[in-house]
Amino acid sequence: MVYTGAIRMIFQRKTVSRPVRGLVTSILAGLLLSLASVATAGDLERRQAKRIHDRIAGVPPSNTTLDLMEAAIVGNNALGAADIAMANSAFYNVTLKNFATPWTNRDQTVFAPLNDYTASVIGMIRDDVPFNQLLSADIIYTGSPSLPIVGYSTTSNAHYQALEDGGYDLMTELVPDIQSSVTGLPTSATAGVMTTRAAAEAFFIAGTNRAMFRFTLLNHLCNDLEQVKDTSRPADRIRQDISRSPGGDSRIFLNSCVGCHSGMDPMAQAFAYYNFNGNTGSIEFTDGVVQPKYFINAETFKYGFVTPDDSWDNYWRNGQNALLGWDAGLTGSGNGAKELGIELANSRAFASCQVKKVFKTVCLREPGDAADRAEVDTITNSFIAGNYNMKSVFARSAVYCMGN
Repeated sequence: MVYTGAIRMIFQRKTVSRPVRGLVTSILAGLLLSLASVATAGDLERRQAKRIHDRIAGVPPSNTTLDLMEAAIVGNNALGAADIAMANSAFYNVTLKNFATPWTNRDQTVFAPLNDYTASVIGMIRDDVPFNQLLSADIIYTGSPSLPIVGYSTTSNAHYQALEDGGYDLMTELVPDIQSSVTGLPTSATAGVMTTRAAAEAFFIAGTNRAMFRFTLLNHLCNDLEQVKDTSRPADRIRQDISRSPGGDSRIFLNSCVGCHSGMDPMAQAFAYYNFNGNTGSIEFTDGVVQPKYFINAETFKYGFVTPDDSWDNYWRNGQNALLGWDAGLTGSGNGAKELGIELANSRAFASCQVKKVFKTVCLREPGDAADRAEVDTITNSFIAGNYNMKSVFARSAVYCMGN
């Protein structure tokens, strides 16, 4: 270029003063910055399209896909560009599998095999099933019956392991089914992913079934027990296995233990008829008969609550945990896991939790500043108003984080 030639001549002259050299250097830097800005402006929409695709699908887009997404963004339809990215099978096989797998095990690891819990989450998102049915629907997703693999088993994970080992495309090969017809549970006893075999193996095995409540709260309302501890709630439903004076000090119970158990125990009663049999490898449901695990360590405090059935009450509708946003159209009490699942999944906390998890997945960070938090609120409102469509949450989050 003529400019660079002239500048070179100036610098080659030994008589040029230092101030002049500095001025020329500043002019040159400004010129290069201007040229870079022009190139960047023209390339913006394509970079945004690529970022959306990378974050949603986790794999590079083809040039054809990138062209379509870029055109959508140029046409002021960034959400349409995100929809194009979600048409890539990697969104289901990789992004959604990694998104849901930690919910299915106590270690919360992503390095766990595909199972009926994860497959059902993937299928419900793919098929736009309202996500507030996640904890209550009589639904389960399995591999297509046409696949040359073992069928669904109530006693092992072999079916899903074969799906994963065979590298089958979850976007096309997962099919919805009626959970009660596949697992043998009564329709009234099905509670979405909570009554899948994988969930039962992780959270109904041994123990006192409080694990199912705690991990459901953690995974789907984004709160652990410490965060919802409320010592102002009545202690009348706390079971016999909880000492009222741990270590001989009743203050520990009154100031700590009661904060979690006063709210948890009345709701975990919904699981009174469930167990996972480690010998048979299957979920058990004893309709009308409380599982023996609810009576273990009864002598710890024999005047404690004795579980008579699977009726439950949400004591957290009052007090500080009313801020979780319970649905005013529900009564806050009921029977069994299905009705508890409806209570939990129709809270504001449930909807907000899904949005926060998606935000972290596609933006690669927790919602941080005021702008992020405002966007989470906006997307949560849209999620609820849009019949709990999860793909819309992925699309809106990706567009928010596509960069400028």
